[in-house]
Amino acid sequence: MKPRIVELSDKKLVGHSLKMSLANNRTFNLWSGFMPLKRHITNAVGSELYSVQVYEKFPDAESFNPNTEFEKWATVEVSEYTEYAEDFKTLNLKGGMYAVFIHKGLPSEFKKTMDYIFLEWMPDSDYKLDHRPQFEVLGEKYKNNHPDSEEEVWIPIQLK
Repeated sequence: MKPRIVELSDKKLVGHSLKMSLANNRTFNLWSGFMPLKRHITNAVGSELYSVQVYEKFPDAESFNPNTEFEKWATVEVSEYTEYAEDFKTLNLKGGMYAVFIHKGLPSEFKKTMDYIFLEWMPDSDYKLDHRPQFEVLGEKYKNNHPDSEEEVWIPIQLK
């Protein structure tokens, strides 16, 4: 699973967010609250969904544990910020260099992908983690809870 390295431009995202941890995973609540309302965002760019994780203090491999809190976002990209109803919030996604991996399979298999990225690929690469949000792009190949599902995993990186 070799990533492609991408220089991403800044993005404007609109959606909902919730504080959570892996031990207190509220992803289902977040997306089930967002999906019925996303039709109210009339200036979306494309049809992709963005699942973004924002850490207040970026954890390293030693300090990360199942109780590490982060803010998870369910969003779409927009052309510009306007007035939004339904408690939508805005998130400026700062551009930069990202390693983009493809996760194939069920959400329950996502840990295998993340273990590969952080325990195998990253230590052997010319890159280290950068303190910017990590996110997944849920595009046309994404099929919720389906073994044939595919999503892009965007990991913020910088040269070592």
